Amino acid sequence: MTNRLHRPTPDELDPAQRELYETITGGPRAAGPSPFALVDAAGRLNGPFNAMLLAPELGQALQALGAAIRYRSSLSPRVREMAVLAVAARWDSEFERHAHEPAGRAAGLTEDELAALRGGSAPTLADRAEAAAMELVSALLDGDADEATYTHAVAAVGERAIFELTTLVGYYATLALQLRVFRVV
Repeated sequence: MTNRLHRPTPDELDPAQRELYETITGGPRAAGPSPFALVDAAGRLNGPFNAMLLAPELGQALQALGAAIRYRSSLSPRVREMAVLAVAARWDSEFERHAHEPAGRAAGLTEDELAALRGGSAPTLADRAEAAAMELVSALLDGDADEATYTHAVAAVGERAIFELTTLVGYYATLALQLRVFRVV
């Protein structure tokens, strides 16, 4: 696949694009260890962020949502990364796998758990809350959570985590679709 989008260098950006660029490259994603480089050697944005430059106002909102999911949610890093990787498997998003398998390892996911997620299955989880969260994620990826799944998730992780998981699944599904349409690899 060939990338369908021009990847502008920083000096090619208009003021709104430049503001978005600086928010992404100067925000929490740039502060800590990252599973992939936010920019290439010429300063061009990598991954899903380049597409956000097409509509900077929407890109600002979308990147802010992603930063909130990643840096300000109550989800454990293990649950968050398992959920992201489940979305990556559902949408066959090579970039999301590339970006989030290392983050999953850093969060403590085992190679067996990563392999199960890569294959589109929920890993076998001893932790009750993790298992309930992944049961909910699987249901969401199939379209909805039935009453039993929802009730089990409320008891195991609470309504806040359910809200955060539904938001995470929607956000990463959006990125997966954008990555596919724009042929970002």
